Amino acid sequence: MQTGVARRVFSELLGKEVLVPDPLKRIVSLSPAVTETLFILGLDGSIVGVTEFCFRPQEARGKRIVGTYSTVDVEALSRLDPELIFSMTGFQRKLAFDLSTRFNVYPIPLPVSVADIIRSAVEVGLVTGRYDEARSLALKMMRIVAALEPAAGFVKTHVELDLGGPTSFGAYSYITDALWLAGGRNVLATEACNWLVPDPERIVAEDPEVIIYEPRISEPFEEKDLTRVLVKRGWGKISAVRNRRVFVTPQRPLDFLAHHGPSFVTESIPWLKRVLSGV
Repeated sequence: MQTGVARRVFSELLGKEVLVPDPLKRIVSLSPAVTETLFILGLDGSIVGVTEFCFRPQEARGKRIVGTYSTVDVEALSRLDPELIFSMTGFQRKLAFDLSTRFNVYPIPLPVSVADIIRSAVEVGLVTGRYDEARSLALKMMRIVAALEPAAGFVKTHVELDLGGPTSFGAYSYITDALWLAGGRNVLATEACNWLVPDPERIVAEDPEVIIYEPRISEPFEEKDLTRVLVKRGWGKISAVRNRRVFVTPQRPLDFLAHHGPSFVTESIPWLKRVLSGV
C-alpha cells in the first residue's frame, strides 16, 4: 500500500464512504474500547485525543482529553485537526452524526455480544489498515472463548453496576452473553433491552445464587461493604447473600465489566468463569 494514499472505508451507520489517510497520524478516540484496541494494534503514537473515561492502557491517561461519553470540546478537536475520529453507536449515535458534519468520523457498533467485541477489534484494524494485527488479536480472543467448557448447569446470577445509580442488563448486552459463556444465567436475561434499572422486588423473587457488583469509579469497595448494602436493601434472605456468594469486581483496572474492549475477553471473562466455577 502506498504511503499518503487515502483509503475509502464505507460506514454502515453514516451511510457514506469515509476517506482514511494511510498512514494515519492523528486519531481521536471517543470510545474507551477503541482506545484500548488502537494501543494493542500499535497505533498509540497516532492517538492525539481520548475521553476522560479512557483508562486502558494506563498510557492512555497521557493523551489529550477532549470529552466524555456524550460531550466533546469541539474547539479542542479543531485544534487537534484529527484525520479520523472513532466513536460508538448507541449512546453516541447522535454525537457521531453531529461531528460527521465537520470531521472525519467512523462509528463502531455498540456490542451486544462477546462475538461483537471481537468483531469490533477487527473492524478498528480494518479501518486503520492494521489487518494482520487485528486478526491476530481476534484469534487470541477467540481461543479464550473456545477454551470455555460448556456449563453442566447455569448459576443464577445478578449483575449490577453503579453507573451513577443501580444498573443491570438484559438480553441485548455483552455482559449477559459473557455470563452465559462463563456458566452463569443473568436473572434479567429475558428483558428485551441492553440495560435497565433493576427492580429490587424482582431480584428478591428471582433469588440469584451469585451477585456480582461493580462499584462507582474510584470508590473503594469490598465484599463486606456490599453485603451490608444488600442487607440494608432487604435482600438478606437472597441465596447469594445468605451463602456469602457476593462478589465485587476488581477495581484495578477501572470499569472491569463496563469496559467492552479486548481486555473484557482476555481478563473479565476468565474472572467471571473463576467466580462462577467456585459456586
